[in-house]
Amino acid sequence: MKSFRFLVVLSVGLAALAAAFASGAQQEPQLTVEQQKEFLRTAKLVSSRVTGEGVTAPRHCTLSDGTITHDALFQSVDDRRSSMEVMGRIELNFVDSYLYNLAAYELATLLGLERMMPVSVERELFGERGCLSWWLPAQFDELTRLAKKIVPPDPAAWNAQMSDMAVFSQLVRDTDRNAVNVLIGPNWEIYMIDFTRAFRLEKSLDNPKALVRCGRQLLDRLRQLDPVEVTARTKRFLRPPEVKGVMARRDKIVAHFEALVAAKGEAAVLY
Repeated sequence: MKSFRFLVVLSVGLAALAAAFASGAQQEPQLTVEQQKEFLRTAKLVSSRVTGEGVTAPRHCTLSDGTITHDALFQSVDDRRSSMEVMGRIELNFVDSYLYNLAAYELATLLGLERMMPVSVERELFGERGCLSWWLPAQFDELTRLAKKIVPPDPAAWNAQMSDMAVFSQLVRDTDRNAVNVLIGPNWEIYMIDFTRAFRLEKSLDNPKALVRCGRQLLDRLRQLDPVEVTARTKRFLRPPEVKGVMARRDKIVAHFEALVAAKGEAAVLY
């Protein structure tokens, strides 16, 4: 019963996180990524509200530096257990941590996928350290799109983004990539949020069948991914076994696509 209550609270929190990000676009200030990071790190907290129930729920914050006022999401969950029953199975070394949001952002940057994630920094607010993420100009989430049967205006561009997301999800072994935490921007940009249950230790791919196509640039970046650089960029957020898991899965992803190209040809696999 305890684990069931935990899952209910977690589910409510995740839905609230997506709903908060997708509740309406703000007018975006024209800032560089570094300027956004500096704003998130230093701007004064003006107001906040909890976006869901339970201690794991994120907070919707309004920040101001005296010139710019903008919103952000603050998530401070850092739950670590030797074992946890999740969806009817026991998961050993269970982790649900804001640190993985930060690690995912750094890894996405190394792969050229930072456009698909909110700029995020580590900051202390409300007496806790957590991940503070730039408010996204999302129109709705993927669950809403599917429910309303809305067709993307550019299917080729949409499918490419979905493929990029599938590759990244397998790389970080995200156990909670679902339609609720996939947001859609005003120009049909796909945003990935909430990686608090990624970076599992398994070196195998969770679902290799999801890897159907891959961008040439992304595949090149995967080939060039350096464990030393990954460690340096994520050392505050990931432990060495988690980095080893990323690199082992990278090898499998590259091998998977090389085999697909050999079987089907580049045109059918790469874009």
